Amino acid sequence: MFNRLQSMLNDQKASVGIIGLGYVGLPLAVEFAKAGFKVTGFEVDQSKVKSINKRVSYITDVPTEEVAGLVKNGKLSATIDFRELKKQDVIIICVPTPLRKSKDPDVSYIIAASDSIKKNLKKGQLIVLESTTYPGTTKELVLPLLEETGLRSEKDFYLAFSPERVDPSNPKFGIKNTPKVVGGTNQEAGILAHDLYSYVTNKVVTVSSTEAAEMVKLLENTFRAVNIALVNEVALMCDRLKLNVWEIIDAAASKPFGFMPFYPGPGIGGHCIPLDPHYLSWKLKTLNFYSRFIELAGEMNSRMPEYLVQKVVDTLNDKGKTIRKAKLLVVGVAYKKDVSDLRESPALDVMELLVKRNACIDYFDSYIPEVRLKSHT
Repeated sequence: MFNRLQSMLNDQKASVGIIGLGYVGLPLAVEFAKAGFKVTGFEVDQSKVKSINKRVSYITDVPTEEVAGLVKNGKLSATIDFRELKKQDVIIICVPTPLRKSKDPDVSYIIAASDSIKKNLKKGQLIVLESTTYPGTTKELVLPLLEETGLRSEKDFYLAFSPERVDPSNPKFGIKNTPKVVGGTNQEAGILAHDLYSYVTNKVVTVSSTEAAEMVKLLENTFRAVNIALVNEVALMCDRLKLNVWEIIDAAASKPFGFMPFYPGPGIGGHCIPLDPHYLSWKLKTLNFYSRFIELAGEMNSRMPEYLVQKVVDTLNDKGKTIRKAKLLVVGVAYKKDVSDLRESPALDVMELLVKRNACIDYFDSYIPEVRLKSHT
């Protein structure tokens, strides 16, 4: 069974199913199709399925021309019929993992995807979870669900984890030149995952387990969240000291070793950095471990919108004006430049705070045609 699937991967004859065709799933589906695999995307969103099958991309990083060519050649298709999972040799899960208001992980999308696979699981399939989650999810959540079929991962199917590393609108790094980390529930699963991803990326790094692979992603983004929090606090320090924080950082960055520049901002946003550290923090709390750096970083970064608004108030006061009825323009509301993604964007928090102070605000963002604030719904 192992040799058969490995041979199919090496000959690009394995069929690949990808659950979730968002900013992670669609670019991955396109790369596998470009590598010669026959790829089927599985979606609950009918509009996405129709768009792909009509040869039109809805993701900025994926050119419509590429989608059109792959669909025309029979290498890429999309469906809402999850019974088609039974026809796949490889199934990759690329679904969202948001946080609940309590900052607990919401793994309902992973459970739903795993349940769909369970209903269509067959011997010899390789299942890979890419959704960012806490260490232990693959073995503690996905594996038991799949084994409810009576099939066993040690002998009937293969299960692995490979964290997505997509950075939307990054012109320098994409799937091909960003190393992929993989870890299997056993050695054979790790080998197959390594072989699979070697066709879409230049370098695959195999770690000892699915838990290790899950932890890799959380370390990457916790590192960023903590360092952004540090430089945000340095910005507040420099404000008190009447120093230019940008001058300080630029001068510190002249050191060729031992320093990596991070830059202050109105907070953190997007699909990863504001959320991922909390998956780790939640898991550790179940083990009676309190992750102080993560909690402090979250607290510091969440203070920045209020700090920014207060700076606006102070600047207006210095010019003899008040925030009330002041006409203000917010330039850029997505969580980063050149994307249409509003998830966790601190700009929304800034705008909410300005509205609460009775400011008259407008915004400009060529990627965002409309913004709905909570205070106006």
